[in-house]
Amino acid sequence: MHNLYREYILEHYKHPQNFGHLHKKDISVDERNSTCGDTLHLEIRFNTQGSVEDIAFTGDGCAISRASTSLLTEAVKQKTKKEIAQLTHKEVYDLLGVPISPGRAQCALLPLQALRKVLQVDPQRKKL
Repeated sequence: MHNLYREYILEHYKHPQNFGHLHKKDISVDERNSTCGDTLHLEIRFNTQGSVEDIAFTGDGCAISRASTSLLTEAVKQKTKKEIAQLTHKEVYDLLGVPISPGRAQCALLPLQALRKVLQVDPQRKKL
């Protein structure tokens, strides 16, 4: 069973969803995992109701951080800022579907940290 999940993670690492840049974005943030060296640039656009209309990312990272970002960016589409604020570490781990060791937790949670940063950005500034 774990081999199936490992393949799932490798598939998201090699062919991540939402990788690239948005033509129009409301907010962009940068986040870094200093222990592993992962970097993440996240761009997001909200619709008029305040839900995520589109999201994209770029950056360099290990298989866990890239797969986690791919999965989480898919999961937050159409979610409101309030729903994003309520996301938990467990929900991110559940998306990955494999046990995450304490040493890899920061890799898995990097996109969640970036999303939380999005919630702190003044929409007039557009970048944090």
